[in-house]
Amino acid sequence: MFFWLTPRVRRGAFLVLLGATLGLPVQAQKSRRGAPTPPASGPQRLQPLFGGVSAAQAQQLVGPAVLADVDRSFPSRPEASKFFSKKGYEYLNENQPDTAIVRFNLAWVLDPANPEPYQGLAVLLSRRPDSSPEAVQQLVLQGLAVAPTNAPLLIDAANTVLGHYEQTKKKKNLTQANEYVQRALLADPNSASAWQTQARIRYFQEDYPAAWQAVHKGQSLSLTSLDFAFLTELMAKLPDPEGKFH
Repeated sequence: MFFWLTPRVRRGAFLVLLGATLGLPVQAQKSRRGAPTPPASGPQRLQPLFGGVSAAQAQQLVGPAVLADVDRSFPSRPEASKFFSKKGYEYLNENQPDTAIVRFNLAWVLDPANPEPYQGLAVLLSRRPDSSPEAVQQLVLQGLAVAPTNAPLLIDAANTVLGHYEQTKKKKNLTQANEYVQRALLADPNSASAWQTQARIRYFQEDYPAAWQAVHKGQSLSLTSLDFAFLTELMAKLPDPEGKFH
């Protein structure tokens, strides 16, 4: 019961309850920097979207006690979903995958229309050595189903399909990746990541001048978007027309 506490203290207490209620391993609450991401199999609570159950079944897995405390601790479930999505990304960045999955799964249960849990879970799944590109793509597509103009998800979709192209060299994958990135740029023309993905697509299309144009556009928006391994490959095909990279 947290209704008499301040929001900060109330939510902190709720996080402790959440870990205990969902049976999160104690070690998952501690920093594990450098530890490998666990395989996709394992306890249902540690699988993306609880392993593919329905929203109603997921609510039963979370339990009425947790949901009731969410309702007492937050003004609305969508707001709570955003809070736990943010927490999920924090644990993702701290390499605590078990805790991140629990947070993202709860965020999904609280608001299936929130695209952030799908993206966060897709990132987590992509880091697992036994996961398939198709499983990652499925999560991304589920996110796009609720947020079709979400630029980060569109970029993830483009990069996943581009990965398929690099393995199969099927032109349909390259075409689909280009469609996704064009939608991402339409949604957010200032996305440096989208421009760098566009550069890779133009590279595979052997349109090297256009690839450099996309690189420079992305660089002008964010230097951190640059992939220097890719730049080395591009320079081997065509030196930078602007002479910025050599």
